[in-house]
Amino acid sequence: MTRKYFGTDGIRGTANEGNMTAEVAMRVGMAAAKHFIRGDHTHRVVIGKDTRLSGYMLEPALASGFISMGMDVIMVGPMPTPAVAMLTHSLRADLGVMITASHNPFCDNGLKLFGPDGYKLSDAIEMEIERRMDNGYADNLVPSAKLGRAQRLKNAVGRYMEFAKNTFPKHQRLDGLKIVVDCANGAAYRSAPEVLWELGAEVIPIGVNPNGTNINDNCGSTFPELICDNVVLHNADIGIALDGDADRLIICDEKGRIIDGDQLMATVATNMKQTGKLSGNAVVTTIMSNLGLEKYLESIGLDLIRTQVGDRYVVEAMREQNLNLGGEQSGHIVMSDFATTGDGLIAALQILSVQVSTGKKVSEICNLFTAYPQLLKNVRYEPDSDPLTQASVKAAIVEGENRLNGCGRVVIRKSGTEPLIRVMAEGQDDKLITAVVDDIVSSVEQLST
Repeated sequence: MTRKYFGTDGIRGTANEGNMTAEVAMRVGMAAAKHFIRGDHTHRVVIGKDTRLSGYMLEPALASGFISMGMDVIMVGPMPTPAVAMLTHSLRADLGVMITASHNPFCDNGLKLFGPDGYKLSDAIEMEIERRMDNGYADNLVPSAKLGRAQRLKNAVGRYMEFAKNTFPKHQRLDGLKIVVDCANGAAYRSAPEVLWELGAEVIPIGVNPNGTNINDNCGSTFPELICDNVVLHNADIGIALDGDADRLIICDEKGRIIDGDQLMATVATNMKQTGKLSGNAVVTTIMSNLGLEKYLESIGLDLIRTQVGDRYVVEAMREQNLNLGGEQSGHIVMSDFATTGDGLIAALQILSVQVSTGKKVSEICNLFTAYPQLLKNVRYEPDSDPLTQASVKAAIVEGENRLNGCGRVVIRKSGTEPLIRVMAEGQDDKLITAVVDDIVSSVEQLST
């Protein structure tokens, strides 16, 4: 069945337009409440948000929907997405909602939903919520005496900070390390710098002055040049760049060089294997991860299991196969021993733990394999069209695969959050993969013109 509202990571769109209006948010609240209300106990939902201006519109709309169905609302304010997942489970809530568009610009917003266990909802539950959203609620509203109530949890940030600190080995400290942390003017602008400072580091915070419109604006994990420049400027030991909702990160080494999620997973996997903490001798990642990571893991006796793009699919595979490490090249790192979803701060703490325990520089511990040349380009298309079904595009893809001749791969997919076709090729020959990607992109662009 075709999805009307949900994409690969919740519902997302331009704020106050289309699927991201106050009216849609209210219907999401009503539909989700109807699905999750079971039994006679007091039902509760945790609602968090990032720092976007439109959060002020969507938060009360969501709350109204839940309250109208008899569910109590706990609002925690600007908080990282993984914090909302953690609090949903910790507070024994029936549901959690994070209002965020992650790494997108401020003009977008979205809704990520979590079940009572703190995990993102399955496709089946999302489809059921979609069905309920369009069916009306005249007969489902509770009597006035049974309306829910709303409250704000004042110590929510402190709860998350203690949770994050407890994932760092108790016998270790960050004393003597100088850390630049870029919070993207987003959800972790308070918690991340404070946690690092309380663990002993000298912290240089940037991207910690949100104004509602500057989230992800030339800062954070989508603009890593800022963190790289500041690491060099301040002669820091490491740079940590989070995205708008702080569920992913990019690391910068002491030389000002970017380290992506694949290298981070290799570092964490190696450490967990050496310390006997890795379950199943395997790591879960997506089709976008580099072949170099796969070859490296094979060399140390580990399997790499690939899923479709989206950290929730990584988590689903981890749960199905009882594995405790997974992630994406983009910087979503999931460690199920600590969290139910990607957490940029917790992932950074694990890298810092390796750095402290080995006494080595980041450039040494996070450079475990040579990546195969890989090129990714995005090409915009008309939302009502489907370029991947057109004969000319299909032919260009087949031609590209034939040119790589078994010495690389082509990955073509639609973005789940924007009208973009993501075209990626990987192989041993830089010029060849560039030509393959450009030809496929050109075939899509020709349809648009």
